[in-house]
Amino acid sequence: MRAILALTCGILAAGLAGCESPREASWSADPEYTGSITPTLKEPGDVKYYRSDEPLRLGLEHFNRGAFGTAERYFRDAVEKSPEDLTAWIGLAASYDRTGRFDLADKAYGVARRIGGESVQLLNNRGYPYMLRGDLPQARAKFEAALALDPGNATIINNIELLHASYRYIQRNPDAEN
Repeated sequence: MRAILALTCGILAAGLAGCESPREASWSADPEYTGSITPTLKEPGDVKYYRSDEPLRLGLEHFNRGAFGTAERYFRDAVEKSPEDLTAWIGLAASYDRTGRFDLADKAYGVARRIGGESVQLLNNRGYPYMLRGDLPQARAKFEAALALDPGNATIINNIELLHASYRYIQRNPDAEN
């Protein structure tokens, strides 16, 4: 990552070396220097610098606050900047789940699976939207597969309990229908 950053900075420095700006005029040894102003350049103080992990950090922050739409925007930015970032893809998929965009969530989970395989986190996260969609057997299968990989995981156990509560909630007593 540092090599890519260094290469990018080198390319930008070479490209900007021939540009003239008002700030360069003050650095010139010639008091009569009247370099042209390039309107597309910003003063260094006007340019915001974002760390490479900034979109991911903001996505996680907004997701944890419950601002799933905003989190989705940051996670989308993170995967565009780093297409092999497993955490960003899982965050994007989970954000899509929480905003009801299950079609996009399925695609994002597919990319995450391609990158990282069937991890505990991925299986657990895949079970949750199935539960939201009402596909309880599929949710159970994902949660049980995740639990088989990490039997003591409290999050998975909690999701299975939530699944059981959902299942009991929709069960009807056959005598009550008569």
